[in-house]
Amino acid sequence: MAVDPLIELRDVNKHFGQLHVLQHIDLTVDRGEVVVVIGPSGSGKSTLCRAINRLETIESGTIIIDGQALPEEGKALARLRADVGMVFQSFNLFAHKTVLDNVSLGQIKVRGRKKDEAEKRSHRLLERVGLADQAAKYPAQLSGGQQQRVAIARALAMDPKVMLFDEPTSALDPEMINEVLEVMQQLAREGMTMVVVTHEMGFARSAANRVVFMSDGRIIEDRAPDDFFTNPETDRAKDFLSKILKH
Repeated sequence: MAVDPLIELRDVNKHFGQLHVLQHIDLTVDRGEVVVVIGPSGSGKSTLCRAINRLETIESGTIIIDGQALPEEGKALARLRADVGMVFQSFNLFAHKTVLDNVSLGQIKVRGRKKDEAEKRSHRLLERVGLADQAAKYPAQLSGGQQQRVAIARALAMDPKVMLFDEPTSALDPEMINEVLEVMQQLAREGMTMVVVTHEMGFARSAANRVVFMSDGRIIEDRAPDDFFTNPETDRAKDFLSKILKH
């Protein structure tokens, strides 16, 4: 039974043309829970993640964040969206602004913090993601792993209730993946509510409270990581795992 749901999706549907990308999705994420969404390409994982803060609209169903139904648009949506941090595959940093400005901007514009207060907080967060010495640089001067850690700091700067990660490491070189996953592991340990779409099975195993396996727009399994990885219930999940866990 859900203890304290922070995110609820009820019978959510979405089409791209003829393709039914989200089919009757029911999902609850409790406060402090880390839910990792995995599945083959085209299974609807990213669309699900992006629907949670209405970067993708849905056709039917309800999405509730912290007890409030997600508004269609306007100020109320912007307010609710500020509570939902989002980290994308591409880092989406402002190229012409310094790292410090990237992390401070939303705090000033959306949260209404004074510049010096925002910058103080930004410095703290940059330290937390291991980039205290990079504040004056521009994104182009950083590695991909560093840029993604700046993006995480920027999302955290808004004091979100939940963090969404949409394949945060898939654009990174292998040696940079761990530095990003380590920051995410730390957030998980600190009790941040997280929904993570990823191909990193090690992270799913070690950091997730639940693994949600999607295929063809549906949630096929939703279980504890140990159960899922050692004993998948469905042929689809078995097939998926046999392909990715070969090594």
